[in-house]
Amino acid sequence: MNLIHALQDNTDPNSLVSRFRRARAKRIVDLITKIHAEKGSVNIIDLGGEANYWTLFDSRFLQASNVRITLVNPGGIDEVADPRLFTVVDGDACALPQYADHAFDLVHSNSVIEHVGDWTRMEAFAAECRRLAPRYYVQTPYFWFPVEPHFSAPFFHWRSEQSRARSLLKRRHGFSQKAPDMGAAMRDVQHARLLDKAQFRFLYPDAAHHDEVVAGLTKSLIAVRDPTSH
Repeated sequence: MNLIHALQDNTDPNSLVSRFRRARAKRIVDLITKIHAEKGSVNIIDLGGEANYWTLFDSRFLQASNVRITLVNPGGIDEVADPRLFTVVDGDACALPQYADHAFDLVHSNSVIEHVGDWTRMEAFAAECRRLAPRYYVQTPYFWFPVEPHFSAPFFHWRSEQSRARSLLKRRHGFSQKAPDMGAAMRDVQHARLLDKAQFRFLYPDAAHHDEVVAGLTKSLIAVRDPTSH
């Protein structure tokens, strides 16, 4: 199995992507366990999240921890299988004024900030992550990892936008189909804007920062704020 396929395959429990997800899940389990010990329940807001992601976690653990998860997406998402666990909200994760400061116990975001738009919107998204709960967990792919996860092509994201758009006019790349015109190609190209470490640390200055590493290279960046950690 080549590296690109290994990074894409989430059906094999022994694949790289499955191992990364389990490692990420452990960090979140630790946060949930702490919050439950403090409060007896855990109120999570998942910015840009999907219900299917939470199948990584043992449903018995979530139930025993009295977890409630609010999923926020533009336009909402399809109905969820377990409305006792999930609340679906139609909203812009860069601006959620309907929620007070620390309205939740934990903000969760997995591979979302790179999709919210330009730098100004990234700053707004990060500010909401920091505002909405005392604790947060944010993960994003790393700009300097050579394989771009959305287009599944080595070095693709290091090329100019114009060059990437021209490539999408010729054929599909990863999750992006062959573009019918330049407009569609540019929208796909600009839909994913990866961050480097300096940018990510600026956006989350009060977090502990962790690297996910594969083959000696940082693949993803993780920011965790937990006031009880030392």
